[in-house]
Amino acid sequence: MSTADAPARETIRLDGPAPRLLLIQAPYYAEIVGGMRAGVERVAAEAGASLDIVDVAGAYELPATLRMALNAPPNPAPRWDAFVLLGCVIRGETDHYDHICREAMSGVMQISAETGAAIGCGLLTVHTEDQAIARSRDDHHNKGAEAAQAALMQLGLRRRWGLA
Repeated sequence: MSTADAPARETIRLDGPAPRLLLIQAPYYAEIVGGMRAGVERVAAEAGASLDIVDVAGAYELPATLRMALNAPPNPAPRWDAFVLLGCVIRGETDHYDHICREAMSGVMQISAETGAAIGCGLLTVHTEDQAIARSRDDHHNKGAEAAQAALMQLGLRRRWGLA
């Protein structure tokens, strides 16, 4: 599916308390990640969710930071109901791209499968900056908005099944 085929999605509305989201972002490409963050902020506002934001150095740090957030002491309930991860890795002239993309995504998937946490992953792994820009614009192709939608959908399932 190309970005031209991306579906427009309505914001998820959840029963129960307002969702508490944590956005973990790697703003190495500030303009691109900023565009995706704006998508997350829009979806969070439409869903009536609170949103905390933390920055990490790069995509490689996303899984470890997610794990730290999941292990953060409750106060008295868990601090966040769902998590959104944002970053961008653009292919360069070395194999750095392959290693970072594989390890970051593998780490996130491992945490997701182990914990069942409500996670939306918006880590762009693209060949060109133009591809990244196309996925961070203020339209229905915005991967930050899609990641926030995914996190809210997962949270909805957790609530439906009595896990949250």
